[in-house]
Amino acid sequence: MITNQPVAAARTEGVLASNKLIRNTYILLSMTLLFSAFTAGVSMAMNLPPMGLLITLAGYFGLLFLTTRFSNSALGLVFVFALTGFMGLTLGPLINAYLGLPNGSQIVAMAMGGTAVIFLGLSAYAVTTRKDFSFLGGFLMVGILVAFLAGLAAFFFSMPGLSLAVSAMFVLLMSGLILYQTSEIVNGGETNYILATITLFVSIYNLFTSLLQLLAAFSGDE
Repeated sequence: MITNQPVAAARTEGVLASNKLIRNTYILLSMTLLFSAFTAGVSMAMNLPPMGLLITLAGYFGLLFLTTRFSNSALGLVFVFALTGFMGLTLGPLINAYLGLPNGSQIVAMAMGGTAVIFLGLSAYAVTTRKDFSFLGGFLMVGILVAFLAGLAAFFFSMPGLSLAVSAMFVLLMSGLILYQTSEIVNGGETNYILATITLFVSIYNLFTSLLQLLAAFSGDE
């Protein structure tokens, strides 16, 4: 039997590269989640006030730009931790606000648990099945843009109903983004573990904050 050795070797090399990317991404993701949790804890302990929408958006998009700009160098790692640490600082006042509600501790715990279950379940599914979810890319881009603009409208015009709808949209969109990004890692669509880490981190962050708002609303505390 004649085998196509170059093709088999290329496939083996592709699988090894994919496994290395998955390992590097999840190691870095774990480290950034821990660092973000630490900065959130510091923010909570110091009882820092909310930074405000403009400062939060400026810090987020500025650090995201720098992370993307230097994603192929060691400096990219510095900006990854700067970005995730900053997001942790913005999360601290939000968690404190929810903990101040009558059932606040339960709401926060349920949001954390729900985020973990959704992320681990979707990631495991994408990794084990190796299905291609690249077709979600365009839909997710448009959906996130629409949800972001709707969220700004809900904030500036004080529309609680729209705000809850946006949170529900973000739960669905971030779930889809986790599937999409994990699929890209597995199937070679994404080869940079720094960029992959940032996408997954932002998905987890938005998923958690959206679940917080929805659970608080459903419990009658918001």
